[in-house]
Amino acid sequence: MRFRVIIVSVLLMSCMVNAQSIKDKADHFFATGNFSKSIETYKTLEVLDDVYDDIAKAYIAIGNYGEGLAYYKKAISVSPEDLLLQYQYAKLLSKTKNYKEAHKRFSDLIQSDSLNPNFHYELGVILEKLQDSTALERFKTTFQLDSTHQKAIFKIGKRHLVKRRFKEAHAIIDVGLESYSENIELISLKAQAYYHQEYYTHSVVWFNKLLDLGEKSEFIHEKLSLSYAQNSDYKDAIYHREEALKFNPQDASALFVLGNYYAALSDFEKAEDYYKKSLKLRDVPLSDEYQKLGLVLNKQKKYKEAIEALKKAKKENPNDIMNSFFILRTKDAYYADVDAKIKLYEDFLKNEKNAPLKPYAELRLKELKEEKFLERD
Repeated sequence: MRFRVIIVSVLLMSCMVNAQSIKDKADHFFATGNFSKSIETYKTLEVLDDVYDDIAKAYIAIGNYGEGLAYYKKAISVSPEDLLLQYQYAKLLSKTKNYKEAHKRFSDLIQSDSLNPNFHYELGVILEKLQDSTALERFKTTFQLDSTHQKAIFKIGKRHLVKRRFKEAHAIIDVGLESYSENIELISLKAQAYYHQEYYTHSVVWFNKLLDLGEKSEFIHEKLSLSYAQNSDYKDAIYHREEALKFNPQDASALFVLGNYYAALSDFEKAEDYYKKSLKLRDVPLSDEYQKLGLVLNKQKKYKEAIEALKKAKKENPNDIMNSFFILRTKDAYYADVDAKIKLYEDFLKNEKNAPLKPYAELRLKELKEEKFLERD
């Protein structure tokens, strides 16, 4: 009898050692990224109760969320009191957009442990997906339970920014940056808050912090360009707008803005180049673009080209009296014959009776007539 007990014990021990060996091998496959092989190995165990969650994680790692959910359910059926399993299962439900079930699971978790900040945060994320305004209260609860919770701080700060509550946004963002000064998302919020407040000197500082941390995007360079331009720092504005263009070289609006910046620096050749590039990309050219092009051509005394551009501007927007006036002024500079100039102004005054620049046209017509009179003498 005693011999049989020993034999049984030895066999049980052997089975346990063999099972542990199989699990160790499966764990090794998982740790080295061979997830499918780890699943295959785990499933060779006679009893899977202790590895359901390992199999679930391996399925998630290869993107098979359906099997991941199925094995988490099996793991929970074996260990229903394990809050970590419940948490991981609820997160996967949320990730797979099973929001109703995820909502229930996280609500149950909060009932079990109301002081766990992540339970409140994850429920807030679900409520946000469901467009439920109470999501913010969950993020605030998370923050109250853990004042260093970066994700909750971002959610609260973003909501304040969207609602243009800038003072509150800065306050919560600063708290987050105290515990993690290189949080990219919070730095971005800070930069955007200053930008929308029109504190452009400050927004430049914070957008540059993002670049210093290795963040490069069309959005960052565009906002830096606009911020610099608001402070009339056109060289820096040009640099960052050109950097932004690298992400979207066919951005006609960005090309037009660059034309404006070069015009502000009196580099009219560059301005002309960018205006032309912008117009070439537009399916429906606008009056303003042609008008700007005409003006920089004027500055370079390219009067014939300027007249053509301004005519196109007038065709695009016949109601813009300034196009007619700019054509008039350009022809005045271009034509040599005084009589031709006089007729231009007479026609303008006849056709544009309510023009806001009528007094200037009348004064210029008087000057031209006096010039003609003097020529006769």
